[in-house]
Amino acid sequence: MKITSIRAFGAIRKSLWFVTTFISVFAAGYSADSFALPAFARQTGQNCVACHAGGNFPELTSYGRMFKLTGYTLGERTIPLSAMAVVSGTKMRNTNNPNPAGDPRDDFPMKNGDLIVSTGSIFLAGKITDNIGGFYQATYNTWNTPDKWTGSWASDNADFRYADRFIDPQRDVIFGMTLNNNPTAQDPWNSAPAWGFDVAPGSAWGGSYGKIPASPLVAGGLAQQVLGIGGYVYWDKTIYAELAGYQSTNNKAFTYGNFNASRISGTAPYGRVAYTVDWGGHSLMFGALGMSAKLHNDPTDSSSPTTQYNDWGLDAQYQYILDPHTFTAQVSYLNEHIKYDSGTGGQPGAYDSNSGIANSGANTGTNAQSLTNSSDTLNLFRIKGSYVYRATYGGSLSYFGLHGSSNSAYQMGVSGDPTGLDVNGSPTLFSVANNVTGKQDTTGWTAEAFVLPLQYARIGLQYTMFSKYLGASSNYDGWGRNAKDNNTLFFYMWGAY
Repeated sequence: MKITSIRAFGAIRKSLWFVTTFISVFAAGYSADSFALPAFARQTGQNCVACHAGGNFPELTSYGRMFKLTGYTLGERTIPLSAMAVVSGTKMRNTNNPNPAGDPRDDFPMKNGDLIVSTGSIFLAGKITDNIGGFYQATYNTWNTPDKWTGSWASDNADFRYADRFIDPQRDVIFGMTLNNNPTAQDPWNSAPAWGFDVAPGSAWGGSYGKIPASPLVAGGLAQQVLGIGGYVYWDKTIYAELAGYQSTNNKAFTYGNFNASRISGTAPYGRVAYTVDWGGHSLMFGALGMSAKLHNDPTDSSSPTTQYNDWGLDAQYQYILDPHTFTAQVSYLNEHIKYDSGTGGQPGAYDSNSGIANSGANTGTNAQSLTNSSDTLNLFRIKGSYVYRATYGGSLSYFGLHGSSNSAYQMGVSGDPTGLDVNGSPTLFSVANNVTGKQDTTGWTAEAFVLPLQYARIGLQYTMFSKYLGASSNYDGWGRNAKDNNTLFFYMWGAY
């Protein structure tokens, strides 16, 4: 067996600097998820089912996980370009807009009921050297800019690695470093937040109303707003450990759009451990992760009060892959403890109708409520099972349960009258996101059926059903809207080249 050399840390740092510079130049021309990239298939000479369970991207097989952990360097260098596009249509059960003076697009920005080319991406992906590789994604969303309701380009997920491997008859050790812009995007298991559960662009976890209203910070709250570097080791295909640190960045090559929705004070540490075992057609993983971050309530002001987020989670994944059957099950539990600074006047993220700033943390708006608690908790439980037959026909069923403490600062749109003006004569926030309970509790199911007519294409139909939304099953907004009114049918055609 070949024993590869260990590179000096200075060489690693130089290589990562090269990657950052290269991507910055590439992305300068542009004003969210990587999956089965044809560039990777061309590089390895493998069909997509080698890396993706039953071809069901982005769920990785054992081979796919090894490809990622070894720095995307298996195979031969080839043209490192790929592209993808998604045509989709969204239909919500009830689109009655409670805002009498508002624009319906404010509540349903995914063009409810229309079939549209919703998004497209260009990827730089593949092997750079024998020890360095990665991927970079730039995405165009056609219905993305709230002030103009036009499309725009933005940076999406990125993960570049230096990796090496030491093999002899007694041990097999993979070690490396990762540079990425989304905590958990570097994770090789699909029970991690970035790649788990519902990742089709525009689906129930994709943002906007009729979607999951909140989640712990580590589950996407810092995606494309930070830049992190970390080191990892995978021992004898059994024990995995990773430690990373993240900081906010204004580098447009790695951030989504021309703004920072979240700004970290200092450095946010992130850690990950996992135990894995493979036998026959089976593979099993048990893992844990944690992250701690202090965010400024006003992302434009580094002297503004901060809120501390401490997240930890447990997850597991089981796979059975033996042609013609592929089955994958994932389960994840995330807990978040939120500690507010004593100078915080309102819940970070509460709507301030005077300034229109969502993250001001100031209790000056007519709809911003005072903090009830000095701290809050948020818990997110998810479980999913998926099956694919002959890498062609498949389906999945998943459950989500979001629960947390109640706080009056979560309440929105509870003052004023139906004319659209509050007691001070200013516009009042009436929308499908109104919350009169002071809770974010949301539960429901997502069912999906899909077909893979080609290895680079997927056609699917999802239906998300809500049994509870923002703390209630009925009349959660104070204007008669029920949780089931947000039930959403989502159709998509997802392809790449």
